[in-house]
Amino acid sequence: MAHHKSAIKRWHQSLRERGATAHAAPLLAVPSAESAKAVAAGDETATREALSAAYSALDRAAKMGAIHTGKADRTKARLAAFISKGAA
Repeated sequence: MAHHKSAIKRWHQSLRERGATAHAAPLLAVPSAESAKAVAAGDETATREALSAAYSALDRAAKMGAIHTGKADRTKARLAAFISKGAA
């Protein structure tokens, strides 16, 4: 653990920077998976690839601690329900 005030500040800044990219990835991946183009067109491969990318981004963010694991699981469940409802 850092002992100097400037070292502690730098440590906090590094955590913020590392978490920012992990937190932003799911925010970009989930809406692209929910896009109506792939679901409405019935393109199963594009939908599956977008869903896989969103799952991966959510799992990565949860593993790094950028988001809570429960939030990642809940978002994945809601996304899967949205996709299956759109496919039906």
